[in-house]
Amino acid sequence: MGFRSACFLLILILGIAPTPILAHTRRPKNVQAALRAKWSGTPLLLEAGELLSKEEQRLFWDFIDIWLNAGHDDAQSRSAKDCVKKILEHSRPLLREPLASLFEFSLILRSASPALVLYRQLAHDSLSSFPHDGETDTDAEITKLDPLRAGVSLKSPGGKCCWVDTGDNLIFDVPELLLWLQTPEKLVGGSFQRPELFDFDHVHFDSSVGSPLAILYGALGTSCFKEFHAALVGAAKQGKVNYVLRPVLPAGCETNFGHCGSVGASEPVNLGGYGVELAFKNMEYKAMDDSTIKKGVTLEDPHTEDLSQEVRGFIFSKILERKPELTSEIMTFRDYLLSSTVSDTLDVWELKDVGHQTVQRIVRASDPLQSMQDINQNFPNIVSSLSRMKLDDSVQDEIMANQRMIPPGKSLMAINGALVNVEDIDLYLLIDLVHQDLLLADQFSKLKIPYSTVRKLLSTSPPSESTMFRVDFRIAHVHYLNNLEEDAKYKRWRSNLNEILMPVFPGQLRQIRKNLFHAVFVLDPATICGLESIDMIISLYENNFPVRFGIVLYSSKYIMQLENHSAKEDGDKFEDLSDMIIRLFSYIKENHGIQLAFEFLSNVNKLRVESDDHVDDADLELHHVEGAFVETILPKVKSPPQEILIKLEKETELKKLSQKSSMLVFKLGWSKIHCSLLMNGLVIDPTEEALLNALNDETQRIQEQVYYGQIKSHTDVLAKFLSEAGIQRYNPRIISDNKPRFISLSTFIFGEASVLNDIEYLHSPGTMDDLKPVTHLLAVDVTSGSGMQLLRQGLTYLREGSKDARIGLLFSANQSTDSFGLLFVKVFEITSSSYSHKKNVLDFLDQLCSLYQQKYFHTSLVEVDSTQAFIDKVCELAETNGLPSKGYRSALPEFSADEVRRHLSKVKFFLHRVLGSESGVNAVFTNGRVTYPIDESTFLSADLLLLESIEFKQRTKYILEIIEEVKWQDVDPDILTSKFISDIVMAVSSSMAMRERSSESVRFEILNDQHSAIILQNENSSIHIDACLDPLSPTSQKLSGILRVLWKYIQPSMRIVLNPLSSLADLPLKNYYRYVVPSMDDFSSADSSINDPKAFFANMPLSKTLTMNLDVPEPWLVEPVIAVHDLDNILLENLGDTRTLQAVFELEALVLTGHCSEKDHDPPRGLQLILGTKTTPHLVDTIVMANLGYWQMKVSPGVWFLQLAPGRSSELYILKEGVDGIQNKQSSKLITINDLRGKVVHMDVVKRKGKEHEKLLISDDDEDPQDKKKGSSWNSNLLKWASGFIGSNEQPKNAETNSPEKGRGGRRGKTINIFSIASGHLYERFLKIMILSVLKKTQRPVKFWFIKNYLSPPFKDLIPHMAQEYGFECELITYKWPTWLHKQKEKQRIIWAYKILFLDVIFPLSLEKVIFVDADQVVRADMGELYDMDIKGKPLAYTPFCDNNKEMDGYRFWRQGFWKDHLRGKPYHISALYVVDLKKFRETAAGDNLRVFYETLSKDPNSLANLDQDLPNYAQHIVPIFSLPQEWLWCESWCGNATKLKAKTIDLCNNPMTKEPKLQGARRIVSEWPDLDLEASRFTARILGDDLEPMQSPKQSKDLTSEDSLKEDKAEL
Repeated sequence: MGFRSACFLLILILGIAPTPILAHTRRPKNVQAALRAKWSGTPLLLEAGELLSKEEQRLFWDFIDIWLNAGHDDAQSRSAKDCVKKILEHSRPLLREPLASLFEFSLILRSASPALVLYRQLAHDSLSSFPHDGETDTDAEITKLDPLRAGVSLKSPGGKCCWVDTGDNLIFDVPELLLWLQTPEKLVGGSFQRPELFDFDHVHFDSSVGSPLAILYGALGTSCFKEFHAALVGAAKQGKVNYVLRPVLPAGCETNFGHCGSVGASEPVNLGGYGVELAFKNMEYKAMDDSTIKKGVTLEDPHTEDLSQEVRGFIFSKILERKPELTSEIMTFRDYLLSSTVSDTLDVWELKDVGHQTVQRIVRASDPLQSMQDINQNFPNIVSSLSRMKLDDSVQDEIMANQRMIPPGKSLMAINGALVNVEDIDLYLLIDLVHQDLLLADQFSKLKIPYSTVRKLLSTSPPSESTMFRVDFRIAHVHYLNNLEEDAKYKRWRSNLNEILMPVFPGQLRQIRKNLFHAVFVLDPATICGLESIDMIISLYENNFPVRFGIVLYSSKYIMQLENHSAKEDGDKFEDLSDMIIRLFSYIKENHGIQLAFEFLSNVNKLRVESDDHVDDADLELHHVEGAFVETILPKVKSPPQEILIKLEKETELKKLSQKSSMLVFKLGWSKIHCSLLMNGLVIDPTEEALLNALNDETQRIQEQVYYGQIKSHTDVLAKFLSEAGIQRYNPRIISDNKPRFISLSTFIFGEASVLNDIEYLHSPGTMDDLKPVTHLLAVDVTSGSGMQLLRQGLTYLREGSKDARIGLLFSANQSTDSFGLLFVKVFEITSSSYSHKKNVLDFLDQLCSLYQQKYFHTSLVEVDSTQAFIDKVCELAETNGLPSKGYRSALPEFSADEVRRHLSKVKFFLHRVLGSESGVNAVFTNGRVTYPIDESTFLSADLLLLESIEFKQRTKYILEIIEEVKWQDVDPDILTSKFISDIVMAVSSSMAMRERSSESVRFEILNDQHSAIILQNENSSIHIDACLDPLSPTSQKLSGILRVLWKYIQPSMRIVLNPLSSLADLPLKNYYRYVVPSMDDFSSADSSINDPKAFFANMPLSKTLTMNLDVPEPWLVEPVIAVHDLDNILLENLGDTRTLQAVFELEALVLTGHCSEKDHDPPRGLQLILGTKTTPHLVDTIVMANLGYWQMKVSPGVWFLQLAPGRSSELYILKEGVDGIQNKQSSKLITINDLRGKVVHMDVVKRKGKEHEKLLISDDDEDPQDKKKGSSWNSNLLKWASGFIGSNEQPKNAETNSPEKGRGGRRGKTINIFSIASGHLYERFLKIMILSVLKKTQRPVKFWFIKNYLSPPFKDLIPHMAQEYGFECELITYKWPTWLHKQKEKQRIIWAYKILFLDVIFPLSLEKVIFVDADQVVRADMGELYDMDIKGKPLAYTPFCDNNKEMDGYRFWRQGFWKDHLRGKPYHISALYVVDLKKFRETAAGDNLRVFYETLSKDPNSLANLDQDLPNYAQHIVPIFSLPQEWLWCESWCGNATKLKAKTIDLCNNPMTKEPKLQGARRIVSEWPDLDLEASRFTARILGDDLEPMQSPKQSKDLTSEDSLKEDKAEL
């Protein structure tokens, strides 16, 4: 800084110094916010264990051993920070970098805390299953107040801190446990129910699967844990017990604890990983509360201000270094500058290049990420200095060049090449995505894969995984009815393929003379479904449907014989009706043409229906077929048809043809889809609706390919599609819409004693030395028939020849395996290890299986010498097949049965770990892909081939190409065999398939990065982040914070191309923003406390009104719990002496969301779902929306069960689980919440048998009168199950109360439900007045429903007291904005949206009617009158706008232009008061319709200016509105004073002409308002202890419950 500017500075300082008053009033103010979890604290020590188990389960147990064996000197670790360092010292060495750094950050972030809350819930269930000391009553009380038990801590049972749950009792003492371990045989045959184990459970690796289960609940660090753990580990090693540990620390046990064990347990869990914004508020209409400013708790923050930040060109840290003696004056000057730097407006010409100037500033900074964060998080303070910066042409030119390839302002980001959604990304999700890639990199480096290859593997995207498999039916016997290209019927149609691009009316099909669509029906002609399909084909054909129709015929009876291996020649007689029809069809087709053959099939159906009085499901009989044959060919033949029939019975050629057709259907696997339709090879239902849907989808695919020139006029479309995605066999278990399940095999290959190390593989003859990219591991239970069947199919598959695959066998057996079974396994072991290269080895093994199955399988114990006979037979078979029998003769007689049993139990433990099943497992693992359970009758060798081809094409081919190019450095050349490479490919492809990642990618490399990109290189990192960001966007405000965290802990390489908006006309960011990330400094160095990470805003503008919003991860539901000041209207100059405005928020719940679908149908809208625990199945409920089948519920960490609600939903539907059909047992779906990321659940439902055509939603008009009496409609069933889970009072009660008994405060009759929403202290003040006005005029019980999202903590504290005092009920409700619905950015518009968009789902399902009343309304009539009004069966009732205030005519926009045309004479209604008939609203899917309209309109920023009002008025042609009488809503702006006397409610609507502040208008317009306001403020002061108003009233407030006062009030009208 030069001499002149220093002088200038001193003059300024001296000029300001003599005015201390100014300095005092302009003293800078700060704002601070923190967020904590609702649940009580969890110990960091246990969190460390949970995080380690995510890396690898074994590390969890290693950490426990390390901690128990280490000497802990408590004197050295007094503070929380020392303890964290100590925990890291013991745990970090278990991991390699950068996993160790990420582990450290995850621990500081507390991301494992929810997993411990889940164990707490399980511990609570364990204790409550054996009640003691009468603790259950308090539990019931707690559950009522907090149904999800999120805030409940676990009480220690009788002071004990550890216990073991064995399923039949709880053991609290080690001696008792040792006694139990000595006598476990009592338990094995016991009738008790074993506790359920879950995927996340910690099962000790020495445990034996079949042993009695012992679950230890306890915490590492407590003295009892050490003893219990030692006893259980010892027992597990002896095979006595299956030891499972669930880490929990009951309340009160912290004291009996090594000091470090309890850090984190005694205070709430403070969270990071979210953003806080302070946005400038639009104050067009003054909405500030003018009550005296409350004095807050003055908690000054420990944050020191960062003086190195530039303020108006000055860097004050440097000035202070030079002039320390002027510190106070310099700081006063700084405060003055800060209070006047804010720019929320700049001239357009100053703003024009700010985006480009920002890029230049960031890119040229020494720490570009820090610079980007400083700019976009403090933009209003920095924008004026940015706008004065000279812009370099090179920066501008590069940005413009890039924007020719990507739209300006567009933000994108990819991790290792996979795109992530920048709108939804949050720190927890990003950490998980990075963690999975680091874990893979760690595994791959252990496999000796070179570093460059690891990077290549992680950044190469697999081919886009299409679930679209087409069944190649060209080899089958397809009988085509028509040919669009050749038949004369279509000769007038145009054959130009470009016609498909022409627009047509919706539902119209393009008639093009090309075979573009092949609909081939696979059917059994003797079934009803098959015959009805024929009628459908003929009908569509006659109506000129532009599709080529064909059929493939088969006999179910013949296929059943094939499945049971009992296909026998049953003479030539027509015993099998299907076979008979196929033979007659073939004869007619051959002799009289295909048209007549189809007519014959149609006649068969006609006679079947006619003969049984036109009953559609009449059975088919022989005479129907014979009659149809005679009727069809009679006009065409000379000899009598009966003679032809007799001849045809003996015709062997036709019989062979029929059997061949059925045999092909069996081999292709089509018989599994009874009666199906292939649309160009895609399998769909054989209905007209499904065909039309498939036709539309296929048309779009063809259009796209025609447009891009991939399909030309001469292209055979069918051949093209089938060659690209065709498969030779269909198996719904392998090809389904569900994502297949995978297990990672890399961790199992290289474990010290892994079962996969012992496998010797079998190969197709002559291919043993070839590289095998696909490995099938067959898990075979040698004691089951289906296991043997699977084994033989595997051998057949290899004998048929497979160049690319090998088979490994994992034998298991049940406990009672006899010596033959063990010998059989031993023979396989010897053969595969010593003779797998021999030519006939597969024939030998197949004959061995045959021998074993016939002679020794499940035989009773034969004499002892028969094992020798078995060995002789084996040697004989070996000699026959050219294998030396000497090896078997020497090894078999003295083989160790125990050794084989040990191996079998090792396999059993492996299968239990990966599949969770305990015995009798037959499964196939194809490069980690799990096919289980196996249906032995139809799982053929062809299915293994299908698995091989799908896995190779989709997931292995690209990995193989990368691995084949590797130059192996540190590998011994002797090891470098084809087996080694095959193992690597198997390990890598199975691990990669487990990855959660998007298949979308973008070519970031085409963007230039010389002058406008942040590039951070790290050659050693396996994570590479590519991004394209607008630095001045809300997305970047969040991402710059997240990216800085990643760079700090794992240093990924990054290339961030900056892409700002050009030519700005307005400020791109009108807020301040802080991203909250915890750090090691949050842990106290003085004591064991943990400070919460905070968002700290220093020196905020004093005279601007700000509003605080939290930017939290999508699944979080948060609410403010401590906030004295109005967070909606923050005006810091009113803060008085308080220097820092404080707010604390709480994570109230996580949101569980899902999509519910029904195959080939629209989502089942209105389907009711409930969620709860095993013992209390109904804690929360919701309904499924039509929009994407979306639903959501509130949950907290724990284990939950989701099911269909009792009543119509579960009568009509069942949950479909698994890929091949329905398991009726599966009545509920298990949902585990053990992290902060929430869950998205995809669930399929199917209609029950016989209910396929019933509707879920029946309106009252459609109901059968009988049903009405029984009360079995959709709505009446609601009350049966939804009641009792709504009220937050002492007794659960219905939302609708019809009881005539005396209600609260002497009120009687049916409860009136009133709903409202408020944000900010002013509107909460109005809300209290509205409540009082309702209660003074209404005689019946009233229940208020408020949306909790925006209410302040003082209001939430006050409202229960108010309810008690004035005799009403109250409930707070909430709903998280769905991710798929277009999001509003402005808080006010979000609040408007909540008034209308979620009415069907935000209330409990038992609520049938609700009235919305605006917070700023005063009610002058009995609301019972409105509640009972007949709204003529319409879902909504609103009051139309008045039109008698002529001054406002210029503002009545609905009388002209768009609105006038759209309304077509209907009135435009005001949204301040409306009635919702929720029963009708849900029945007619009004909510779904409103959301569809909203989604369409809200994308245009100029539409829905008054969202809550415009939307229902716009939609009223579809969602009808009943117009309420005019007197139900009066407001001065629109209604003249002449009608004011009749007004039943008065609303303080904004006046667009005068823009009068609300409070001023309230006092002037509503005479009773000041009295009501005084009463409400006195009550508030009394309850909350504020001394704002005089406590005693000059005249007593009226007793609201007395009859007289009600009469008096009415008289005033």
